[in-house]
Amino acid sequence: MDDAVREATALLERGEVVALPTETVYGLGADALNADAVAKVFAAKERPSFDPLIVHIGAYTDLEEVAQIPEDIAPTVKKLTSAFWPGPLTIILPKTDKVPDLVTSGLDTVAVRQSGNKIFRAIGKKLGRPIAAPSANRFGRISPTSASAVMKELSGRIPLIIDGGACRDGLESTIVRIEAGEKRPTIHILRPGPVTKKELQNFGKVILKKKRVTTDPEAPGQLESHYAPTTPLLLFDKPEDFQPEEGKRYGLLSYKGDPKAGYIDAHEWAMVEALSPGSGKLPEASVRLFHIMRVLDEAGLDAIVSEPVSETGLGQAIMDRLRRASANG
Repeated sequence: MDDAVREATALLERGEVVALPTETVYGLGADALNADAVAKVFAAKERPSFDPLIVHIGAYTDLEEVAQIPEDIAPTVKKLTSAFWPGPLTIILPKTDKVPDLVTSGLDTVAVRQSGNKIFRAIGKKLGRPIAAPSANRFGRISPTSASAVMKELSGRIPLIIDGGACRDGLESTIVRIEAGEKRPTIHILRPGPVTKKELQNFGKVILKKKRVTTDPEAPGQLESHYAPTTPLLLFDKPEDFQPEEGKRYGLLSYKGDPKAGYIDAHEWAMVEALSPGSGKLPEASVRLFHIMRVLDEAGLDAIVSEPVSETGLGQAIMDRLRRASANG
């Protein structure tokens, strides 16, 4: 690992981009304070400039370099970071002048988190600068949770991919914006993720924002169509809503692979893949989501049909990704 850390750090110091493992998904990292390096992230991903990036810091003490913490929400920021950093929680805060406008897409706020991945943290520590790192895939596509998935997405576009194994969480970080209140602060969830609404309710009133945008998001990961396979994905609330077209090959993205849900026997599927076979455990489903979507996407199907999952806990984040993957289905 030491050699990989040294090579990655050397490339980042030269203004290059590197694919790095995190606990959520693989990220495409660049020196967050180098606008020319950040521009290479947008180019490699074919990402529109209106979609801001998340900035990763090495420690809480580095936060003041990239963000300002308003006094009225400072206690809540401290509590949240103490509880969830390092980890999959991103906080929206006013940015400092050190952060290039390209990173924030011209917004006066910046999305910040501290990754819990040992390799990512080692590289950040050696670099000594914050790292801007969106998911290491082409824009709008399925997020990569393994180095091999990054290879399929960005091979030939970037100089280095660090293989850190499979991602622990498998879903992008939860993104929040904090609003001060007379009695309790309000925590707005702009993108659901591994840190759940229930967990955040210990720190304030929580509001889950469900409306998506087509342009001008206020935070990363808010676009209506995102995380999508090239194969059309169709999401149905109940199996009888699915009306297959003759001659087309359909694959089923099942929650548990349980016939009792009604989807398994609704059609002669070309293939069936389950997120949490038999058990229906949401943590397992969240880890497997993007991998299973990629397996089905590479199977030569005409369309992917997806079952819904329970919208409790991690289920909110999973359904968020499925809805946006199906936005153009």
